[in-house]
Amino acid sequence: MLSLDSARCAAQALVDRATAAGADTADAVYVGERSSSVSVRLGALEQVNRSEGEEIGLRLFLGQRSATVASSDLADDALAALVERAMAMAAEAPEDPYAGLAPDDLVLRGDIAILDTDDGQDPDPAALRARALEAEQAALAVPGVTNSSGGSASASASTFALATSAGFAGASRSSGYSCSAGVIAGEGAGMQRDHAWHSARHFDDLDPAEEIGRLAGERVVARLYSTRPKPGRMPVLFDPRVASTLLGHLAGAISGSAVARKSSFLQDRLGSRVFAPGVTIVDDPLRLRGLRSRPFDGEGLGVARMEIVADGMLNSWIAESAAARQLGIAPTGHAVRGAGGAPGASPSNFYMAAGPRSRDALLAAFPEALLVTELIGQGVNSVTGDYSRGAAGFMVRGGAIAEPVAEITIASNLVDMFATLEPGSDLKFRRGVDAPTLLIPEMTVGAA
Repeated sequence: MLSLDSARCAAQALVDRATAAGADTADAVYVGERSSSVSVRLGALEQVNRSEGEEIGLRLFLGQRSATVASSDLADDALAALVERAMAMAAEAPEDPYAGLAPDDLVLRGDIAILDTDDGQDPDPAALRARALEAEQAALAVPGVTNSSGGSASASASTFALATSAGFAGASRSSGYSCSAGVIAGEGAGMQRDHAWHSARHFDDLDPAEEIGRLAGERVVARLYSTRPKPGRMPVLFDPRVASTLLGHLAGAISGSAVARKSSFLQDRLGSRVFAPGVTIVDDPLRLRGLRSRPFDGEGLGVARMEIVADGMLNSWIAESAAARQLGIAPTGHAVRGAGGAPGASPSNFYMAAGPRSRDALLAAFPEALLVTELIGQGVNSVTGDYSRGAAGFMVRGGAIAEPVAEITIASNLVDMFATLEPGSDLKFRRGVDAPTLLIPEMTVGAA
């Protein structure tokens, strides 16, 4: 994996080769990655993995014809052949009226933000193994836990560099660490599984392994003796473990490419009320140590905190340059890409702001409700917004969590869910896409 300066120079040199060969415009991406992971089960080492790799990709344009190629060989002759191949491919490609680099006037020209996403550490396998074992042992120590799915710990680092013929050249590096434990409680048909995990940019920011394991054990034991609730319509609360999935559906619906294809259930809702008054949804790429922080986007544009939804109103799509041209808007600084392929669009640190009422107040808002802690399946129609997914969780009565429930489905339409949901005050930044407990006043609950 190259240093930041070397990665930036490698990307710039490839762009220079392309323009010297006759390309009208070009950009290049370097991606270098390193990862280590250790997994254990019942106190025994199961697997140790270590991988390292790097790749460089070139996208060039001949008028409105383009081609993208990538290589894991950074030798001089390999890069010369890469440019030659890309030029030949572009010459045969069909014209695309929306193709091209980002507008020159939007390219980042100033200093690149330092977001403290790399702590420079590279823990050895022994340290990772110790953490994985500690997490599993803590989970197995919870009364009622009968078996283990395993404990794991990992460490990674990546370097991303981008250069364009419009004059941008930048690079960033991020580290990442995670720890998890999965355990089993009960026997036979009553057996239940659950887990806990945590990820962080800095090793020292990880939750203690013992805390992760204990949480996994407590979660699985709480699920024992699950029943099925009476089918019907009832209030549903989404625990933060699953509440962020609703933001994932929102991100897909406001993607510029989905809107341009007319395949979004929010197709005509820009500038209108989509959520209840008071609901705010933010994209913040510049959060220090954020799991999805980035100092520039995949096209070299500057990035900034944006309120995608403010007081319930949908303010913006998220679009890379190609989709933005189709929609007649400016790109929004959300382009993402790897070494191969054209840019797409995705939010960064995406979250729903906390609401005024506490989680306890939401739990007590109705005499009876369902608290969902696990979602199963992918039953969401991105065109219509129809929503139907398998679920598990707990009944809530009088504001208190009651018996566990499983093998159920919850159904509604995302348009109605967004319009009526209420966020709790318990927001925590843990996943990159985050939401507090969410209350939806009415959904259909049935048997799976």
